[in-house]
Amino acid sequence: SAVDAMRHGAFHYIAKPFKLDEVRKVVKEAISKVVLKKENQHLREQLEHYQGKVKIITQDPTMERLLETARQIGPTDCNVLISGESGTGKELFARYTHYNSRRAEGPFFAINCGAFTEELLSNELFGHEKGSFTGALAMKKGLFEMASGGTLFLDEITEMPPSMQVKLLRVIQEKEMLRVGGTEAVKVDVRFVAATNRNIQDAIKEGSFRQDLYFRLNVVSLRIPPLSERKDDIPLLSYYFLKKYAVLMKKSVSELSQDVIGLLMNYDFPGNVRELENIMERGVALASGKVIELAHLPEDLRELNIRTFRKKEGKMPSLEEQEEAYIKWVLNEVGGNKTLAAQILGIDRVSLWRKLKKYGLEVE
Repeated sequence: SAVDAMRHGAFHYIAKPFKLDEVRKVVKEAISKVVLKKENQHLREQLEHYQGKVKIITQDPTMERLLETARQIGPTDCNVLISGESGTGKELFARYTHYNSRRAEGPFFAINCGAFTEELLSNELFGHEKGSFTGALAMKKGLFEMASGGTLFLDEITEMPPSMQVKLLRVIQEKEMLRVGGTEAVKVDVRFVAATNRNIQDAIKEGSFRQDLYFRLNVVSLRIPPLSERKDDIPLLSYYFLKKYAVLMKKSVSELSQDVIGLLMNYDFPGNVRELENIMERGVALASGKVIELAHLPEDLRELNIRTFRKKEGKMPSLEEQEEAYIKWVLNEVGGNKTLAAQILGIDRVSLWRKLKKYGLEVE
């Protein structure tokens, strides 16, 4: 049947008697798909020529503007605040900013502010003097000192305890600090890059994050879009990670099947680039030939049992909005063929017509 043919990879289905214009339209779409496949080949070739200490793989205009901003602020020492969902590459952007600055030859250190208790975080950042507490057998420099002449990346800055925020603010303002148990101020020369996956304005309103510290850190703001907002990067990143893990695992995997690319392009990636990398690592590990097939993807993703839901402009979508979006997607996949769309949706053509009318979609 037509449904089975579509499920097994047929590009399109045309019912008899057909119109010549309809055939031309389908052929044009098929050619576009071939062009897309050639573009994917070109993207793979682009990866061969990519160089640099930090690799941020993108062809998205928004990401390109962010990279340009990072390069523009390179000659300055202004602090940077990076926001974005988990897995979008905030630390990678921090390193990119560092390596494109006049501090590139200096050290780069990173610390997750939410991974330590307040006491441990203080010791990591400020260091301590010998004998300042039980077990302090020698003087230890903190990250503020060690990063002097370079960049310190403060990840999950909104998780920093309020009392530590006050101390950090002083270091930024005075460019000096005291080690734990110390009495003499130590001069520091550090550029700060902070990051958060939370809405920092909400944290300020809640009183959990200091507004004056926010102003000190937010000299330049970079918001990294989630992978779902830059779908064109998915094939490029997929081939980058494929090549990376093929080299690491010493395997000859070099291709993604069109089914795999199609599935990835229609997935929202709640875990962003980090999730895509994990999928590609698994695919390379399981592939026995040169091509990663659907069978090499995680089972829940392969069987489309994963459903991702994202807030749209801060609002959770209703069930009707989800239904409308799915009907639109099915119609787009079958080239607007309502008979075939109704069969795939498991409803009759009249029911589909009613839903199209209900949602204000095209019903001719």
